Amino acid sequence: MERLGTGIGWRPEIADAVERMPGIDWVEAVAENICPGHLPDSLRRLRERGVTVVPHGVSLGLGGAERPDEGRLAALAERVAVLGSPLVTEHIAFVRAGGALTASPRLEAGHLLPVPRTRDALDVLCENVRIAQDALPVPLAVENIAALISWPAEEMTEGQFLYELADRTGVRLLIDVANLHTNHVNRGEDPAKALAELPLEAIAYVHVAGGFERDGVWHDSHAHPVPRPVLDILTDLASRVRPPGVLLERDENFPEPAELRSELAAIRRALEAGAVERVKTEIRKTLHPAPGAGAGAETPEAGAEVPGAGTAAGAAVLRTGDETGAAEATRGAFGLPHPRDARQRVGLAQAALLSALVAGTPVPEGFDRVRIGVQARALAAKRADVVAKVAPELPVILGPEYRPAFLGYAQTNPLTGGYRRDALTFAEHLLTAGRPGDAQARRELREWWLERSGPAPRSAWPVRRLARATRRVLLRR
Repeated sequence: MERLGTGIGWRPEIADAVERMPGIDWVEAVAENICPGHLPDSLRRLRERGVTVVPHGVSLGLGGAERPDEGRLAALAERVAVLGSPLVTEHIAFVRAGGALTASPRLEAGHLLPVPRTRDALDVLCENVRIAQDALPVPLAVENIAALISWPAEEMTEGQFLYELADRTGVRLLIDVANLHTNHVNRGEDPAKALAELPLEAIAYVHVAGGFERDGVWHDSHAHPVPRPVLDILTDLASRVRPPGVLLERDENFPEPAELRSELAAIRRALEAGAVERVKTEIRKTLHPAPGAGAGAETPEAGAEVPGAGTAAGAAVLRTGDETGAAEATRGAFGLPHPRDARQRVGLAQAALLSALVAGTPVPEGFDRVRIGVQARALAAKRADVVAKVAPELPVILGPEYRPAFLGYAQTNPLTGGYRRDALTFAEHLLTAGRPGDAQARRELREWWLERSGPAPRSAWPVRRLARATRRVLLRR
C-alpha cells in the first residue's frame, strides 16, 4: 500500500489555505463535488505539484440492498482517472431504500446510515463491494461510519464485521477514529476492542475529525475541533500499526489556517506517541517471548484442531471461538451463490427504518424510539443545510423563517429526487400555502421558483422568442 503521509480534506472554502499549508502530503476531495471537465484551479495546482488527491464518495450506498448503480460507479471511475488517484474511497452505509425491490416508495436519506451487522447484510455488502471493485480502475477502501442508532439483533461486533468484509473481498479499510468515538458514546462500543478485532494490514488510511455532545448523544459534525478522546484512539491505533496515511476532516465552520495547522500538529503528536508504544511492545516481545511462541507452535492452543483453518470459515472460528456463521463465511470465500432473498430481506428492513426516519411512519420493532427521533431531526437539519448551500437564495429571501419552514416541510415531504429538486419543491410548498407572509418576500420567492422550475430559465425566454422569430423569417425566404 502506498504511503500517503499527513493530509487534509480539501474543501473550496479552505482551498487557498490548504495550498499554502506546510507539511501536507495529500488531500481528499468529495467525489460528488468534482466536475471532471472543470477541475477547481486549486486542485489542479496541487496535482501539478505532485500532491496526491483521493476522491471520497458519499452517495454510492454500498451497504444498500440494491446493486451499485452503474452510472455512479462510472462517474467515480472518471474522477479517479482525472485526478490520477492511487485509490478511491466510499462508505459502509446505505443512503437510499425502497423501490422495486421492496415494492415501496423510493426514499433518499440524504446522509450515511448504518447497515445491520448481520449475515444477510454482510453477504449483500460483500457482493456490492466486489461489483464496485470490478468497475473501478484503482483499489477501493471503505469507511466505517458514525451512528446515532443501533440495529436490533445484530450478530457481529463492528470489528468482526469489518474483518470478514476485508477477508472475503480483499477491500481496503478507511478507519475513522472519530466514528469509533461516536459509536462508543452513542452505542456503548469499545474502540479498543474494535481496533483489536480489525485486520490492521488492510488499513489504507485513517480519518480524524471533531464533533460535539448534546444530551448524551455525540454528533459527528466535522465542524468542531478534534477532541482528546479521538486523538487517544488514534494513538491506540498507531501503537498497533503504522497507518499508511492520516487525514484531518473539516466540512463546516472552517477556522483560521493557524487552527487547522494546530490540529494537524496534534494529530502528528498522537501518531508519534503511538509509534513509541509500538516500538516498546516490539522490544518487550523480543526480550520476553510468550510461552510457546516460535517455530512449531500450535494455535490457538496446543493440540487443538480448527476446522477449515486457512479459509474464511476457519478465520471466523479463530476469531469468535465457535463455528457460528462459518458456513456463511465459507460460501462467500469460495464465491458460492447468495440466498436469493437476502437482498430483499435487507431491503425491507432498510426501507422500514428509512421511512420511519424521513416519512414519519411507525418505528420498526426493536429500535430505540428516542434515538430514532434524534436521528430523524439530525437528517432533517442536515437536509436543510445542504439545500441552503445548493440554493443559497432561499435563506436570503426567507430570512429567519427559512430553517423552521424547511424543517416543517421536511416532516411530510421525504427527499426523493436530489437536493436541487428538493429546493424547488420546498419553494412550491410554501407558495401553495400562501407563504411567506411578507408580500415582497413571496414575490421574490415566486420569481425564484419560476426562474428555475421550467425547462429553461425565464431570463432566457426573450432570447428564445427572438431565435424562434428569426428562424421563422429565414424559413419563409
